[in-house]
Amino acid sequence: MKNKVFKDAQSALFDVASGATIMVGGFGLAGIPENAISELSRRGVNGLTCISNEAGIDDFGLGILLKNKQIKCMISSFIGENVLFEEQLLSGDLEVKLVPQGTLAERIRAAGAGIPAFFTPAGVGTEVAIGKEIRTFHGKEYLMEEALFADFALVKAWKGDFEGNLIFHGTARNFNPMMAQAGKITIVEVDELVPIGELEPDEIHVPGIYVQRIFQGKDYQKRIEHRTTTDDLLHLSVLDSKKEIIAKRLALEIKDGDYVNLGIGIPTMVANYIPKGMRVILQSENGLLGIGPFPEENQVDPELINAGKQTITMIPGASLFSSVDSFAMIRGAHIDVTILGGMEVSENGDLANWKIPGKHVKGMGGAMDLVASAPNIIVAMLHQSKDGRSKLLKKCDLPLTGKSCVRRVVTDLAVMDLLPEGGFLLVERAPGVSVEQIQAATEAYLIIREEVKEMAIK
Repeated sequence: MKNKVFKDAQSALFDVASGATIMVGGFGLAGIPENAISELSRRGVNGLTCISNEAGIDDFGLGILLKNKQIKCMISSFIGENVLFEEQLLSGDLEVKLVPQGTLAERIRAAGAGIPAFFTPAGVGTEVAIGKEIRTFHGKEYLMEEALFADFALVKAWKGDFEGNLIFHGTARNFNPMMAQAGKITIVEVDELVPIGELEPDEIHVPGIYVQRIFQGKDYQKRIEHRTTTDDLLHLSVLDSKKEIIAKRLALEIKDGDYVNLGIGIPTMVANYIPKGMRVILQSENGLLGIGPFPEENQVDPELINAGKQTITMIPGASLFSSVDSFAMIRGAHIDVTILGGMEVSENGDLANWKIPGKHVKGMGGAMDLVASAPNIIVAMLHQSKDGRSKLLKKCDLPLTGKSCVRRVVTDLAVMDLLPEGGFLLVERAPGVSVEQIQAATEAYLIIREEVKEMAIK
């Protein structure tokens, strides 16, 4: 039998050379192959093309390789708060190919499944569609996307055996399973390596056929990007108090039994305000159905995070899965309500929420997938920018995330519905806010048909 077991990262990564294309698992800092990344840093291999959802943070994860200028190209969906990643992109020191998160997951899965290309609705009507084949199926437009292949896939699992069978923990599964399938050579590091026969066949998430090398890692830091607990809700700033108003009002949009996707930012706060006695299944795009409130300090698990990389809990009946399964739920329209953050919304329902050209790029993450497929899109955002400019516009100035996709907007000043013929219908006003204040803060066409009631929040 071929021996797949290696002593450590140094021996397992012996032939990863400069110029290689590598896939690197993880979402935020959960499920990243810490030992493999450290070994690449130690060896100084450069000119790497990295396929990964993001690049960690400035001094950890793939951020270490960015700092060392070992990466020439990143194929990712999200930049987030990695200042170094954003700086290198904007300066032109790093080639960056941003891909909608669900498309990224499916392109990786397709490679492992021997599928060269597929069609997806994510990105239609945005700059992502430039230069791509567009076809219409059943009256809806789709983009053609090609599979992503890599010389090596660097994967992190919780448990593995000598055959390479793998089990993951919490939301650390994310991109790891499909990357294990897609790499020409898949190298896995695990918390615990056990002999063949010690893992129950029914519990295995990835079978060993996809794994060529495996080793037991050591000295894991398992850092937390946003350690968030229930105590944080007791110490809100003025700005956070405005966001709390929005989150509380959003919680009233949800019905008993709904499956709801929560995007990053304000939407992640909604989990803390679901009315008692109501069962709502909150979905996180990194592979969880059943998000609970923020944890108590003694419940914090670095491998249990939401889409905003905040620590969370799970409700009874929760389930865990990979990122590709998560976006199958989204793309297949199995989600009842989707709540996203926004930078701008136009009066015909266009959404912009992922970059300010030349100044700020956070990446589209899963937003393009969500707005392309979900039937009920609600946007949560502050009504005005820091300089007092309206975010509700006649036409979006920023690059679009999706066209004519928003149904309702909830801000710190008002609740508004997008009308089919265009324009924002004022439905509710925030406590203590007048209609005149809302009108003054809104650039877009604001329609007032009757007396506007005050938001019903507790």
